[in-house]
Amino acid sequence: MNRMFRWKSSVLEGTRKRMTETTGAYDGGAVGVQSGIVAETKVATSSGWRGVDAIAVGDKVLTFDGGLQVVTGITRRKLWNGEMDCPQRFWPLEVPAHALGNVEVTYLLPNQGVMVESDAAEEMLGDPFALIPAKALVGLRDIAPVFPHREMEIISLHFEEDQIVFANSGALFFCPTEADLLRDAFEAPKKTAYDVLPMQEALALASYIEAEIAAVEARAPRAQPVG
Repeated sequence: MNRMFRWKSSVLEGTRKRMTETTGAYDGGAVGVQSGIVAETKVATSSGWRGVDAIAVGDKVLTFDGGLQVVTGITRRKLWNGEMDCPQRFWPLEVPAHALGNVEVTYLLPNQGVMVESDAAEEMLGDPFALIPAKALVGLRDIAPVFPHREMEIISLHFEEDQIVFANSGALFFCPTEADLLRDAFEAPKKTAYDVLPMQEALALASYIEAEIAAVEARAPRAQPVG
């Protein structure tokens, strides 16, 4: 059974190189966002599922390894603030329902770190859990960039330490601290429990996962025709 977005508790270890989260980029004076959580997404909190856009500083959000953690900061941005059409590199990725174990259609930004669970990850990395940039999944199970036909608000939640939060779609989103980008720009990256795989390794893992899913589906019993 596909379990890429199955929820368990684990701390990633090893010597994987940290990939600095790319939150946005300039394009001819306009700014586009490449990581964060789409506003309509619901996350697990101390009071149940709540839209990420309704979360406030001081609220408690359920995290993958740390239980309930207090939100210390929130960043709100538009996916694209230019007058021209949004460039393709900022387009959100549409993940069809059940493509990765998600229960409904999910939208991921290209550089957003997401946690996946897979036998392929355990064989390749020695740990069944891995954090990868979402764009490494393009082409897998019909995951593809889609043009944003409406204005999209993107939310980034921040905690005292790096965390991973639960979405009701089944996805697990990496939420770095507010200090991460500035620190990584001027200092050696701080050792944390969560390391996002570099793109080359993430693409290799995605190809192994695709083969793993195909093998599972090939072994699954097929429905017999009626009559």
